[in-house]
This record gives sequence, C-alpha cells and structure tokens, in this order.
Amino acid sequence: MKMKQIDFSGGDTKGNIARAIVPLLVADILALLYSIVDRIYIGRLHGEGAAALGGIGLCFPFVMMVTAFTNLYGQGGSPLCAMARGRGKRDQAAGVMNTAATLLLLTSFALMAAFEAFAGPLLRLLGGEAAPDLMPHALRYLRLYLLGTPATMLASGLGPYINAQGFAGAGMLAIAIGALANIVLDPLFIFGFGLGVQGAALATVLAQTLSAAFVLCFLGSSRAELRLRFIAPHRLNGRVVGDILGLGVVNFIMQFTNSLVAVVCNRMLGLWGSALYVSVYTVISSVRQILDVPVQAISSGGSPVLSYHYGAGRPERMRETVRIILRWSLLYTVTVWFVILLAPGLLIRVFSDDPELLRAGSPALRIYFSMFVFQALQYNGQNVFRSLGRKRYAIFFSLFRKVIMVVPLTLLLPGLGFGVNGVFFAEPVSNLIGGGACFVTMMLLEYRKWQET
Repeated sequence: MKMKQIDFSGGDTKGNIARAIVPLLVADILALLYSIVDRIYIGRLHGEGAAALGGIGLCFPFVMMVTAFTNLYGQGGSPLCAMARGRGKRDQAAGVMNTAATLLLLTSFALMAAFEAFAGPLLRLLGGEAAPDLMPHALRYLRLYLLGTPATMLASGLGPYINAQGFAGAGMLAIAIGALANIVLDPLFIFGFGLGVQGAALATVLAQTLSAAFVLCFLGSSRAELRLRFIAPHRLNGRVVGDILGLGVVNFIMQFTNSLVAVVCNRMLGLWGSALYVSVYTVISSVRQILDVPVQAISSGGSPVLSYHYGAGRPERMRETVRIILRWSLLYTVTVWFVILLAPGLLIRVFSDDPELLRAGSPALRIYFSMFVFQALQYNGQNVFRSLGRKRYAIFFSLFRKVIMVVPLTLLLPGLGFGVNGVFFAEPVSNLIGGGACFVTMMLLEYRKWQET
C-alpha cells in the first residue's frame, strides 16, 4: 500500500497543516477508542456498571504513567527528528528515531515488571484506600492491562516519528487497525465470554499488539524514509539520549502531573463525597479525553510543520502556522463550551444511564469545563515551546498549571466551603490563569521575535 508523504518545504501552509491534522485527528480519535470503548461497555455491566467505572478510574494514574514515559521518548524525539529533516540531515534524524525506539522498548518492560509486582499496594496508595469497594474491579482490570505495556509504548511512541516523516496517513492507519480490533473484541470478551472488566483489558492488549506490529513493519520497510533499527543498549549515543530526554521531559511532566491530579482528585472525592463521585470523575475524565482530542490534534498536527520551518529558518511560515492553529483551536473550544453548558447529560449518557451518576455528574461537568476555551491557549503556547525546543518554558507552564495550581486548589477548596464541588472548581481556575499566562509568554518571547526577523 502506497503511503503519501507531505512535503513541508513547499505548498500552502494551511493545506500542509490540514493534511497533517486530519489523519492525526482520525488517529487520535481511534486511539481514544482503546480506553473509551472499554468504559462505555463497562458502564453498562448489569448491576455493577458505576462501580466498575470507578475501579477503572483508580487505574488512571498507571495508564497516565505509561503514557508519560511514551511521550518522554516519542514527543521528545520527534521534533528533533523533524528539525534534522528540515536541515537535510537524514542520518541524524534516523539516529534520533532509532534511539527513541530502543528507549521505548527497554522502559516498557521495566514498567510492566514494576507495576505488576506492586499493583495492589500502589492502587491502595493512589486512591483505592479512600474507595475500597472499587479495588476488586481495579485489580482485575490492571493486571491484564499491564501485559500490553510494550505494545502500547511502541505503537504510541513511534507514531510521532511516522508523522515527522510526513506519512500522516500511515500513522492514522496504525491506530485504526488496533482501534477497530478493540471495538470488535470488547463486547465479545466483556459480554460474550462474560469476562467483565478483565475482558476489556484483554481486548485492549490484543488491539495494541496489532497496532505495534503495523508500526514496526512500516518503519522497518523500504516505504519509510527513515528505517527503524533497534540499537544495543551499550551502543546508545549519550548526547542523543540527553537531547531526547531534555525535550521529552516537557510531555513527561505534563502526563506525570495528570497522574498526580488523578490521584489527588480520587482521594479527595472519596473523602468529601463517596465512591459515586469517584465514578463521576472517571466519566468527566473520559469526556475530557474525548473533547481534548481535536484541540490536541490541531496543535500536534501543526508541530512538525512548525519544527520543519524553524529548522529551515522561515519565520514568516512559522508565524502563519501559529495563527492558523490558534484560530482553529479557539473555534473548536468555544463550540464545545456551548454544548457542555446546554446539554451536559448527553455527554454523561455516553458512558452510563445511571440516574445517580447523571444527577451528580451534570453540575460537576459544567463546573469542570467552564473555562475550557483557555485550554486552547495552554496547548498552543506549550506546543510552540516544545516544537522549538524551548523546554524550560514548556516544563514551567506544565508544572505551573497542574502542580502549583490544580493540586493545591483540589486540596484546599473542599475545606473552604465548596465541598465536593471544590475538586471540580480547581480545573477551570487553573485553565484561566495557567492557560492565559502560557500563551501571553509565548507571544512575547517567541512570536514577537519572529516578526522582528
């Protein structure tokens, strides 16, 4: 099958961004189905759907940690790969990709072994202690899910390198193969074989394995511009490893802080509310994953274009890229904001028709997404910093919004008279202040400098 390559060096900037975004958006939506479809089916398990959803919610920190390490190597190296291509240094670009692939493989086995060995104690520490009724569901799901860690990290972590070469269609197909397999296998294993949450985990593992197989075959074939070759650990180039880690730590911290926020929220909701509110948070987190996909795809789709033009020394194309990404992001987030304010129940019913969940979840959803528009500013500001290798700013604003703002607010607001709603108020406050500060800083430090070039 012939995979068309996008030529970032020529053509219309808007067209190049769109050609990069559309396959990435489809791929991200399909990737989201890995976990979302699980929750949709699990939420409808007879007599235990809400509790099973809460149990999966307790597993979120583990899933986010796997994602954090995946992004450390995937998102950390792909801008370097794209910049090297922009400078015409193809061997250097291939070296970055192959180093990242080796790090992904080694880390995946280490994480799988560590999490499997300490799954029970870690689950209790990360929120299960405040909601013991959810622990059996969480353990049954997690132990099987972790077996797919190597496949998950290779499939997701190498995808950005396919996109960095301009093969957005191949990146989309890699995700589509696994996602469609998951859609078919989920109901079969969950209901047909009566495996419940274990069936959902097993379906995900098999689906991720199929995605990883496609990615490895494509990057190892002559169709790819840069060929995949794993490197013996003792032959890894320390400088390349350092460059990948230095830039990837931005995305690592973003996912790590997401994991930290999930832990704190689960514990506070268990203390100030009940296991029901842990399930509400699971639904809200799932809705957010769905709604974040387009704005993430817009910023991520523009990232290789921006990195390429930065490497090629084209400030006018860089300005144009940022303007286009910002307009599209704002249009989407404003539209979503109106939908949530008018009909929050529609989004909750995707996962559960439980009347108690709907009653508690509708006002919580409105609170949580009340400043969603500012999420576009956060993503675009951090994307520019990451795409240009400005890791210190990207790291700071990720820490500022999540660690400096969300975590303390989540701990403080419930005791200041907001009760359980205080947990949900922390997100919009951080979006408003953190997102605005990140974007304004990017405009002053980076965008204005391009105008002066």
